[in-house]
Amino acid sequence: MIAREELERREEQLLAPFAAKSARARRLHPEPEHPYRTAFQRDRDRVIHCAAFRRLQYKTQVFVNHEGDYYRTRLTHSTEAAQISRTIARATGLNEDLCEGLALAHDLGHTPFGHSGQDALDDCMRDHGGFEHNRQSLRVVTVLERRYPDFPGLNLTWETLESIRKHDVKPDRPVEAEYRPEWAPLLEAQAVDVADSIAYDAHDIDDGVEAGLIDESRLEELEFWRESVAEVCRRWPAVGGEMLVRQSVLRLINTEVSDLVESTLENVRRLDLRDLAGVRAARERVVAFSPGVERRKRELEAFLQRNVYGNYRVVIMHEKARKFVTELFRAYVGNVAQLPPRFQEWAREVGPHRAVADYIAGMTDRYAQEEYRKLFTPFENIL
Repeated sequence: MIAREELERREEQLLAPFAAKSARARRLHPEPEHPYRTAFQRDRDRVIHCAAFRRLQYKTQVFVNHEGDYYRTRLTHSTEAAQISRTIARATGLNEDLCEGLALAHDLGHTPFGHSGQDALDDCMRDHGGFEHNRQSLRVVTVLERRYPDFPGLNLTWETLESIRKHDVKPDRPVEAEYRPEWAPLLEAQAVDVADSIAYDAHDIDDGVEAGLIDESRLEELEFWRESVAEVCRRWPAVGGEMLVRQSVLRLINTEVSDLVESTLENVRRLDLRDLAGVRAARERVVAFSPGVERRKRELEAFLQRNVYGNYRVVIMHEKARKFVTELFRAYVGNVAQLPPRFQEWAREVGPHRAVADYIAGMTDRYAQEEYRKLFTPFENIL
């Protein structure tokens, strides 16, 4: 058996000096170490086995689950982001296990119906602390999951919790003192943040074409896409149709990841990062694209905003989703006796607004729709 101590020794030998090392990780609630899993491996495994992770299978990425089996969900998106994160980590000497765990955990707090659900909950919670899915992910793993008798949450390492909190920091919602806002995020956290965007760049093109929201000819407007298509056609001159789209999407991912790795290592050399202290003190993002790829990526994302997220079919579903979430919130806050017993008790502890937000954020798309029918359709069976 390869013991945990051997795995930790390998990390010290093989990972870059600026990478996070699991032997130095700490937990809020002390626990015995595992004989053959590192601290970050245990974090990843706890995320995979928690209820919030399973529910991601039925939470919207862009297209609502019932619209088809092909489209990405929050679960498949998180899996794709984890794969890209591990590739980046392996190529740059970062901690793969920490990156994988962070990528799998980064959407645990997401609402049903994607960003429209989040926006609706944030509006509802405007006078009660607001709502943001990255902070909610932290609540899930520190408070809301109930799997251990000795502590709430999953008792992940502080390094994982800090990285979840710093996944996407908003100026109006600064990082809490306990997560050291003066420290720059670990490079593993930065890598996952970028891998998240690489994953949705690619799969939103794929899903958008499949759904008929993007005409393939319109993609030719994009320099990034033209470069990817040209690369595919050089290798397979006769390829076309779906195969051309899918291979071009793969080339797009590869171009972004390769550029990110090269640019990041150049930033490490330029900033002379020799250890974690240097990472923490860095005043600029280290894991970043070259200017040319960053420009083309922004053009791609603006294209997706116009042609996918702004498409009337997606907008209609988003507006319906906002109504579902808003009406559910008002009904539950108006009478918390409609909540399940556990959340009635939770409302007494944290207040009705936060308890209702926690309850709704944990719903899948399907469950939210069922609850809406139970509350607002007169003859719907409530059992």
